[in-house]
Amino acid sequence: MKITCKYFFLLFFFFLDGVTFSQNSKIDSLKIKLQKYSKKDTTRVNLLNDLSNKLYGKRSFDKTIKYLKESEKISDSLGYTKGKAKSLRLKGLVYRDKSNFEKSFQFINEALQLNKTINSKSEIARCYNGIGVLFYYKGDKNKAINYYKKSIYFFEEIGNKKAVAIITNNIGRAYSELGNYPDATIYYKKSMSIHKEVNNQIGIAYCYNNLGLIFMNQGNYIKALEHYNKSYKTAKKNRDDWLVNATLGNIGAIYHYQEDYEKALFYYEKILKTTDKKVKAFTLNNIGLVHKEKKNFQRAIENLKKSIKIHQEMNNKFNLTSPLNNIGDVYLDLKEYSIAYQYFKQAKKNGLEVKNQRSLCNSYLGLAKVYLNQKEHYKALNSVVKSKEISDKLELLNYQRDAYNLFTKIYKATGKYKKALESHEQFKILNDSLFNKENIEKVAQLEYEYKYKQAIDSANIRELQLTKTVKTTNENLEKSQRNLLLGVIAFLITTLILVGVIFFLKLRNEKSKTQNIVIEQKLLRSQMTPHFIFNSLSVLQGMILNKEEENAISYLSKFSKLLRTILENSRHKIVVLSEELSAIDSYMALQNLDVSPPFEYKLTVDSKIDTINFKIPPMLIQPFIENVIEHAFPNKIENKQIKVTLMIKEEKLICTIEDNGIGIDEINQKLENNKNSLATTITSERLAMLSKEFKNEGAIEVQNRKIFGEEGTLVTLMIPYKIE
Repeated sequence: MKITCKYFFLLFFFFLDGVTFSQNSKIDSLKIKLQKYSKKDTTRVNLLNDLSNKLYGKRSFDKTIKYLKESEKISDSLGYTKGKAKSLRLKGLVYRDKSNFEKSFQFINEALQLNKTINSKSEIARCYNGIGVLFYYKGDKNKAINYYKKSIYFFEEIGNKKAVAIITNNIGRAYSELGNYPDATIYYKKSMSIHKEVNNQIGIAYCYNNLGLIFMNQGNYIKALEHYNKSYKTAKKNRDDWLVNATLGNIGAIYHYQEDYEKALFYYEKILKTTDKKVKAFTLNNIGLVHKEKKNFQRAIENLKKSIKIHQEMNNKFNLTSPLNNIGDVYLDLKEYSIAYQYFKQAKKNGLEVKNQRSLCNSYLGLAKVYLNQKEHYKALNSVVKSKEISDKLELLNYQRDAYNLFTKIYKATGKYKKALESHEQFKILNDSLFNKENIEKVAQLEYEYKYKQAIDSANIRELQLTKTVKTTNENLEKSQRNLLLGVIAFLITTLILVGVIFFLKLRNEKSKTQNIVIEQKLLRSQMTPHFIFNSLSVLQGMILNKEEENAISYLSKFSKLLRTILENSRHKIVVLSEELSAIDSYMALQNLDVSPPFEYKLTVDSKIDTINFKIPPMLIQPFIENVIEHAFPNKIENKQIKVTLMIKEEKLICTIEDNGIGIDEINQKLENNKNSLATTITSERLAMLSKEFKNEGAIEVQNRKIFGEEGTLVTLMIPYKIE
């Protein structure tokens, strides 16, 4: 079965070109501003570029080009490099969507060079991403990945996490297309982690959608549906129509692969309600394929022709090749070779124009089949050779297999039996390879189900045998050994009761321990709130009374963000290290606002630690920082320092908290209730429990820095962790 629904998923959440799918009101507002502002200066250039960006989002390409030309002309006259670079990049995006990849590359590359002269890191990053997308379209996924990584480098430099998350997702998409599912999964999960960090629900939903695609390609349809449903719910809730349609298309594709054509049609036809022409064209193509598989050729032709018409209206030559090839296949099935030839020929022409290599493989194979049926063996052989050259370059196993299958038929028809045999052997090798690649997950799942069923059957047989033995024994014992049997049964029952009592007492004891630990954790997590919240609200009240509105708003924003993080983290047993560090940083920043002069603090993380993939128990570090702030500097006014350092030593996660205060010995003497010692004791017990659970060592050590000839206290935490 040849299903091209994959083309459907690749359209969504992919490019980060700075484009939004704009409302008409925003476009009208920009047009009014442009009419009122007639002066030809940098302000007008920026207005023209903003309007062009919105119009591109509405796919109004002619109007977009019109405004970009004016923008470029004014920028040239003013020598305004930034404005010209942006207009060139946007122009490149328009030509990309019109399938003119050469012009697109020319404009985006020119924009890149201009942005390098002014060191505009944000625009440099967008240009690299734009070039990556071009290579992706052209089928060179490895080059696409290289440019995506360059883009991420610059976005990370300027701290644009949302952009990093999106392009990380792009890299995952490219690896998925290369069939490298392990790396694709890593990048999707990394993208999802960053989206969670910036609370971008739609970004998370797109990652679920793409992970579902990997499971679908591996034949794990249950997992795929599970991920698609998560994606669909979020998309529906956030009114993201693109993602809603993508998910519906993916669910339809699952039923398509499983040859449940009625359900596939049900989901595909839901998407036809969309007003987006591009989506509609892809969906009609997929509906046409379903009817082709059902041998309903007339309906297949009708839908494929509708898809072709919409792509032609949009001048989308790149994606037009797919329905052209598919309708050619339908006419091949109908043995109407002359009509099939015309469609394959047109698909080949478009594929060559836009350099759609995958489509060209299909077109050449289609033409070869036509030539073979018309006994034009030389032309057939020539077409297969061209298809194989491309499929070898792109490592497309399915097209390589089909090429060898046609070689076999051509050589057999021309009497070259040795070559026919060699081609057939290659066909079998590739066919087996494809089977293993596409079905290894299915086979593993079936094998597991078989072994599980076999184990159940074996257990049932043993149970039957045991029952039979017991019955026989009972019959014998009824005659001669009834009393002995009753004694044995009584002994066994007594033993079982004793074992049950012991087990129950042990379980209750363990449950009690667990409850105590949970209570201690909750106590430890909440220990900072009363004093800290009271102080924070007092500071906020003072700012409001002094009419420091900007400071009050800033303080309230930071305070609310910190409280939300603490409440969120308290719900989980482990949290992402980056989230914990962010909470600590926010906490220290807030504390500093209420101190005059403020203390110096430094948060350092070893470069070997990936804060996104490391997970630790929450609220282990913060209580010790709170102790430092409250007790370490009772009389000290200047040069108050707190240093928090995280490092990896011999695969152990070490956190040190240093201060230059009065030292732990004097602190303990001044604390009446010995709070610091209690916090240390509770944390030690908690670490001991966590060490067993994580199977990872945890410990705590508090030292007076006098032993090193320095002032202050050194707390060393060995934190249990997990890596995902």
